[in-house]
This record gives sequence, structure tokens and C-alpha cells, in this order.
Amino acid sequence: MSVTLNQLTSLDLIRGFVAVGRRMSITLASQDLCLTQSAVSRQIRTLEDMLGVRLFVRGHRSITFTAEGERLFRRADEALKQLQDVVGAVRVGVAARPVTVAASIGVAGLWLLPRLGDFLKRHPNIDVRISASNELSDLRSEELDLAIRYCLPEAAPAEAARLFGETVTPVAHPSLALPALRSREELARCVLLEFDGVYRPWLRWNEWLASQGWDGFKPKAMLRFNQYDQTIQAAIAGQGIALGRLELIGPALADGRLAKVSIPRPGPATTNAYWLIRTSSTARPEVDDVASWIKAEAAEVAG
Repeated sequence: MSVTLNQLTSLDLIRGFVAVGRRMSITLASQDLCLTQSAVSRQIRTLEDMLGVRLFVRGHRSITFTAEGERLFRRADEALKQLQDVVGAVRVGVAARPVTVAASIGVAGLWLLPRLGDFLKRHPNIDVRISASNELSDLRSEELDLAIRYCLPEAAPAEAARLFGETVTPVAHPSLALPALRSREELARCVLLEFDGVYRPWLRWNEWLASQGWDGFKPKAMLRFNQYDQTIQAAIAGQGIALGRLELIGPALADGRLAKVSIPRPGPATTNAYWLIRTSSTARPEVDDVASWIKAEAAEVAG
């Protein structure tokens, strides 16, 4: 006849009993459990008192099972082995869960992904998942560990770490031979590439042209894109001049796929910046590793 759940013996007592039964030694069992010999002995006596039977026959330097003890050990040992297997599998599953980083499509494609290979070489046991979306995610409800957000300082969460600010300058492929855009006449020969996303004056050509006194003057053509990384890829392909967010396109400037195009006067500026937010309250060392890597990469950009 089985007992009810509230009548079931404490797992600590069963664990101590099984440890002694596996070793047939209180001394060795106490080492396995990181307990003192007296603590394990008390566990066995408490279990025997609760069950009302003797489980071991204690000799001078040895112990043996009683009939009841051997019967209990066979079942308890089997149950604990299964529990050990399940707990081990769960721990492996948790450890293998990737670190998920949320970012906009532009930040993910232009800034994170070009750098990710070096991180994975140094940390081959850490899986990273990039969640790229321009939708503002609910960081608490989704399974996200880290998020890179672009906003004004006053809009950043209190716990957010500032990564770097934003500098915007016209850029183009070197093959266009446009080190400078000095006049309306030069503008008339150019194709302008524009990110047709959320309205931000410092990322729109009409505001830039107005800052130069060229408002109302038409370029050769205007190509519009609904993703910022598409805009930059078009510039890399030599299709025109884009407004480059220098902190994001550093690799393309460094390897010569893009070059800055100077203009007579400074264009619109912004105080927006990029911020790292840790969304998970769980202490996972691999999340710390990814966060530290992102901050280190950002420090090189900001420096």
C-alpha cells in the first residue's frame, strides 16, 4: 500500500540512505555527500525511526542491509538514478540555451554580425542567437537575454549601458570618385540613397540639403529603401550616396568599401545613442560573456 505525498519521506534522508547503500560505508557516503559522518548517521537513524524498521545491521567495521533495508535500497537507488539522469539532462539543456540578443535589422546586419565570428572563435561553447527586428519588443515577455536599443539618453532604461553615440556623414563607394560634394551642380549629377524609415531629420536627405542651402534642388535621382542595411549595401554597390551612420559602418570604411563624402557645412546632428540592456534576471555566465564582448567592441567604436 502506497503512502500519500505528505507522508513521503524527505528526499535528503533517502539520498543519505542510498549513498550509504551504494558504498556500504558511512565514511565514504559522507565524502560523496560532502557531509560529516555524524550527519549521515543521523539521517539513517531518523529514516529508521520514521519507518519503524532497522535498515542496516552495524558491525564493528562494516554494515549490512536488513531485509527491509535491501528492499528499500533496490527501489530507492533505481528512482534516484532516474532522477539524476533527468536533472543532468535539464542542466545540459539550460547550459545549451543560446544567448539571444535583440537588435534592429540595421544594427544586427551592419554592426553585430560582422563582429560575431571573432567572438564565436574565442567562445566556441557559447551559442548566440540574433533576434533582428525593427519592432519594439517587450523585453520582459519575450525570451531575450540582451537588447541593443537606439534612443535618446532620457528614454534609455536606468540599467542600460551606453555603447556609443551616432555620427552621420554622406558616404559612397570609392569608384564614384566623390571625395566632396561642393555645389548644386555636382548634386545634380548624383543619385541619393535614402532610408525611408521612421522620420529622423539627421537621416533624411531633404534636411541635409536644406542645411547646405540646397533645399528645393533636385538630385539626379533618389532611391529609397525601407531597411537601413539595404541603403548601405546599395552604397557599397556604387549605386549612389547614402547618409552613413559611421559607428555602424566602420568595417566598410576601414576596408575601403565606402568612403566619406565631405560637404560644405555640417548637417543635422542627434544626441541619440545605442544602449545595451540586460533583459534576463537569471545569472548565466554566458550572458555575461556576450555582454562584456559587446561592450568591448563598442568601446573601440566609441574610442
